[in-house]
Amino acid sequence: MAHEPEVQDQGQRPGERLARLLRRWWEEAGSTAPGGTRPTQQALASKLGIDQTTLSRYLNPKHASTAPPRVVEALHAHLRAPAAELEQARELYRAALEESNGQAAAVGNVPEPAEAAGTADGTDGRGTPGRPGRSRWVLPALVAAVTVLAFIAGAVVRDQYAPRPGTAADSVAAGAVPVSGAPLEWPLLKKRKEDQFTPGRALQHLLRAHGYEVRTDGFFGDETQEAVMDFQRRNNLSSDGKVGKDTWPELVIPLGRGADGHAVLALQELLHNTGQGGTEVSGKFTAATAEDLKYFQRHHSHHGLRPSGRADVDTWLALLVFQRPPSAAPTYQNPTSPPPSTPA
Repeated sequence: MAHEPEVQDQGQRPGERLARLLRRWWEEAGSTAPGGTRPTQQALASKLGIDQTTLSRYLNPKHASTAPPRVVEALHAHLRAPAAELEQARELYRAALEESNGQAAAVGNVPEPAEAAGTADGTDGRGTPGRPGRSRWVLPALVAAVTVLAFIAGAVVRDQYAPRPGTAADSVAAGAVPVSGAPLEWPLLKKRKEDQFTPGRALQHLLRAHGYEVRTDGFFGDETQEAVMDFQRRNNLSSDGKVGKDTWPELVIPLGRGADGHAVLALQELLHNTGQGGTEVSGKFTAATAEDLKYFQRHHSHHGLRPSGRADVDTWLALLVFQRPPSAAPTYQNPTSPPPSTPA
């Protein structure tokens, strides 16, 4: 069935347009489904391997849909939606993801210094063609002077923007997206009064998976620090109460289909917050969790991840690095959250 562009779509964000499109697929499914009946959301969610609440969120036209590609494609097939609209849905998902990543970068990233202007050989400084150079018409002395000045300016810029010792270690890597293919570094979490959001909660879930009764509130206070220090002592690590490159690899737990508990909650919360679409946070490593994890691993294969659908140490590292900063107060924050303790 052909559809004209809806007036309501004009000016809407890609995620909202995707939600409207998916909703229409479901509402019109009765005219294409066998027997002329539209499947209930409960039945449809069961076929997709997700819970009904998550599906309802994907189909809610009042909110931007975060349905990942595998769900979009499954909905298209189960609801017998028009063939031409599958690619439209994919494009809306990609646009919504780019918009989301752009917002995350604006919040959490420091802009990199601009590269120097085109070099004398007509390239942009990286060996790729730039604007046509006119240096061959300039006196050799002037060329030499410009080269010296560019070298000095480049050195100043590099010195100004080069990471200072300890800078990366003192911040959570939420939203800080590394250069493609660059080695990933474990974020450093330590005691502080601010909510450390999903990485902080993942740390606390992992501590609980190791038997420590800590609150999973995102606040790295005395309780969490004491648990970390005890864990470090038991694993022959420096008991400084800080969670970084030595402690994370000991804390994370390899996971696969059938696993459950707090370690799975940590994995699912991190996966949900990477911006690729909603992952159900249930504490049970389901087939849907494995598919979402495979998608994340394929997307970051340039960092050495294999789409195995299992959480190994490298996958945990990538999940912790590619966290989005929160755009608003997380839902788990409420008036009953404990007052944060002041760092020593």
